Amino acid sequence: MNPRLAAIAGKLKGAVFPLTEASVTIGRETAANLCIADPSVSRRHSQIEKEGDQFVIADLESLNGTFINDVPVKRRPLAHGDRVRIGDSQFLFLLHEGDASPASQSSGVQFEDHQFSGSTILVKFNDAIYLMARDLSALMKVSTTVNAIRGLEELQKTLLELLFEVVPAERGAILLSHGTGFEHAAVFGLNRVRGPDETIKIDRAIAEQVLREKTSLLVSEAPAGEELGSDSLSQPRPSSLLCVPLIMIERPLGVIYLDTYAPKVNFDEDHLQLVTAIAAITAVAIENARHIEWLQGENDRLLADVNIEHNMVGESPSMKQVYQFISKVALTDSTVLISGESGTGKELAARAIHQNSKRARLPFMAVNCAALAESLLESELFGHEKGAFTGATGMKKGRLEVADGGTVFLDEIGELSPTLQVKLLRVLQEREFERVGGIRTIKVDIRLLAATNKDLERAIAAGAFRQDLFYRLNVVKLGMPPLRQRPEDIPLLANYFASKHGEKCNRKILGVSPEAQARLLSYEWPGNVRELENAIERAVVLGVTDHILAEDLPEATLESEAAATTIPAPRYHEAVIQTKKQIILSAMDHAKGNYTEAAKLLGVHPNYLHRLIRNLNLRDQVKQ
Repeated sequence: MNPRLAAIAGKLKGAVFPLTEASVTIGRETAANLCIADPSVSRRHSQIEKEGDQFVIADLESLNGTFINDVPVKRRPLAHGDRVRIGDSQFLFLLHEGDASPASQSSGVQFEDHQFSGSTILVKFNDAIYLMARDLSALMKVSTTVNAIRGLEELQKTLLELLFEVVPAERGAILLSHGTGFEHAAVFGLNRVRGPDETIKIDRAIAEQVLREKTSLLVSEAPAGEELGSDSLSQPRPSSLLCVPLIMIERPLGVIYLDTYAPKVNFDEDHLQLVTAIAAITAVAIENARHIEWLQGENDRLLADVNIEHNMVGESPSMKQVYQFISKVALTDSTVLISGESGTGKELAARAIHQNSKRARLPFMAVNCAALAESLLESELFGHEKGAFTGATGMKKGRLEVADGGTVFLDEIGELSPTLQVKLLRVLQEREFERVGGIRTIKVDIRLLAATNKDLERAIAAGAFRQDLFYRLNVVKLGMPPLRQRPEDIPLLANYFASKHGEKCNRKILGVSPEAQARLLSYEWPGNVRELENAIERAVVLGVTDHILAEDLPEATLESEAAATTIPAPRYHEAVIQTKKQIILSAMDHAKGNYTEAAKLLGVHPNYLHRLIRNLNLRDQVKQ
């Protein structure tokens, strides 16, 4: 375990800070263990402590907060690969080295336990250094060849092929350890007799002894002239094998293992000394190749995580699919139709597509097609000439013209009038239009993103939306998942909004109480993320403690049944819920199951009554 923080952004980018002490303070003051000279960082910003086998980060009431994977935290255990943001600096928390995958060209490798009765020769690593002068030609060839190779798989394959030229081995393997044993070793095997189809069997005890003692080992199974395997019931064993350590600055990296089953072939001490010398000069190349491969893997993982700039919060599988979609579609100029219920974050997705596109430095213009009357919307989109209508005292550029080179986002596209649908279709086809009251054609280079919470195909069938416009818009479609389909994101969102609105209201919010969280998780959220944010903002404004409590939440969320596994709700709220149930059941009983009549008796709208019955789980108790 090698815990450390690797700076990937900010003033310390490129630096690595080992977490060797039990407690590490991060802040702007010079006395901090990790000092960041940045005004966005508090004097004592956060602290990392070791608790058993875990490392826990705690925010020290900093001004700008501590973020883990873009989510604000007060106290949280760190996992390998977590991205820590402190002010304008970002760090990657690394706990261990990445595992190398078995090479695709490698033969299979299997550990076995053998009992050898032949002679054994041991050679200490340091005793083999003087042997490098011997067979200088072979050593120079190995050194020149392996140091010109960067890929780990190619390096191991080439090394074994070179060893086969100087040692009469039938099989060879390179085992790279990540500790004191081979439980999670990266292995590469090569069988020059039968190719990669036959598994190479390795004696585990010998390999572990060589790794542990850093001593080369040669074993000859039988005296000269004696053939092995004469007894058909006995397990065939190699006639000769050698195993040498790969050592980098007194640290064992792994072993090279060679053997042969040919009865008349035996390795000798010269072979052992030569392979030991080759291992000594190739260990650095192997370690460098392994490190480069690990860095490339970490780089790819980081790029997949941090290259997508967005303001969305969520780690659920459905949101990860959204991020993956954005990463692919942002690189193109294709028109994107974003569908989803109101409040699911369609505009945030559109902004993320723009931010990660080649148009990111150019304008992003958002227009809500349902917010303006047809005449005003036409002028807003296409602009107008002076005198085009009453009040047009001057020429005005429209959003499409202002966004030239950038992106236009049309929200609630299903609300466009038929006249504007025709004009927008021309923009999509020709990328040109005229201002209201104008005759000059204006060409624009824009990318169009549209969003709707309506079923446009149903609107087409009803004659409310043009089919040809739908086909132009629906080049690539992104569906934003409703909040009820990603409940694992609700605690993340709730804490994020609590921190956000707590700062606005100058209140210190430490989190959401278990009772409140249970209510949030059991509510269906018809208004999705927007409704959740409003509920948390209300709780921050009206609450009086440093935690959001159940009684701080809107009444609609308290009408839902809390999960059975959570802490029971306070008695007051339970009493209110039970009373509501009795009143509703009584009204439905009097109305003989008629929702409209029961709603009249209760003095509420029938739609609200339906929602109450659904939230309170009364469907099975209501008489139909």
